[in-house]
Amino acid sequence: MDSQLEVFVTVAELENFSRAAERLHMTQPAVSQYIKVLEKSMDARLFDRSNKYVRLTQAGKIVYHHAKEIIGLYTSMHALIDDLTNKASGTISIGASYTYGEYVLPEVLKRLKEEALEITPSVTIGNTKEICKLISDYRLDIGIVEGEVNDENITVEPFETDELYVVSSPESLTSREGNFSPEELEGKTWIVREEGSGTRRISEKFFSSAGIRPVSRLEFGSTQLIKEAVEAGLGITLLSRWTFKKEVKAGDLAIVNVEGLPVQREFSLISRSLFRSKALEIFVEKVKRSDK
Repeated sequence: MDSQLEVFVTVAELENFSRAAERLHMTQPAVSQYIKVLEKSMDARLFDRSNKYVRLTQAGKIVYHHAKEIIGLYTSMHALIDDLTNKASGTISIGASYTYGEYVLPEVLKRLKEEALEITPSVTIGNTKEICKLISDYRLDIGIVEGEVNDENITVEPFETDELYVVSSPESLTSREGNFSPEELEGKTWIVREEGSGTRRISEKFFSSAGIRPVSRLEFGSTQLIKEAVEAGLGITLLSRWTFKKEVKAGDLAIVNVEGLPVQREFSLISRSLFRSKALEIFVEKVKRSDK
């Protein structure tokens, strides 16, 4: 792979020549020279420089997008060639949305390490929108998300159905017998995830399909924080069954019986490349058996 591209991408992501030099174990003049040569070959200035910052120009943004793709394809090519003669090994970069990444993935990785010691997983957790962006930019080998993926360049493979329930503190709403109608919950404070989250998207679909407009909302960027807020009696929420098992068992949270629930959605594997290394195939096998 052309080392100029690797140097260029490092500078672009760190927005600093000195830090890029440290990351690459190079001198700063050497990094500057690589960038000068690349700019000359492109016949374009790729960075705006000042004493305070280094920023990509419009030309630089184009080069960065394609450089990431080239580096990703190059890495994938080497992994596939290694697979022809070697056993599964090396690093696989995994992205997961918060629900799967925080509540299901740890057990998958535990079983992966028990059976494949030479595979090293590198994990990034973010909301669905963030993980899709990283996959699109070839910055991850594979992603696991819930909800819709609106990118025609990404391959989407549903592998498991998730169920979401309305959850409250044990002291509120659960003493009544029978089911609540969605309309009866309209006046409650609903605690929801941030925009870009798959759980937020499914919550909005539930509100729309049930024909309710919550009078009051609180928005948090963490499922754990939402659970603690619900436990404290600040409101109710719609959450995946994976996220509240321990709390329901301990009596800290309770499922509210609501007509039309649970809501179902799919967990999906997403990627840009059609090819998978042996290491990645082993990981995917463990993911698909996560609920077995």
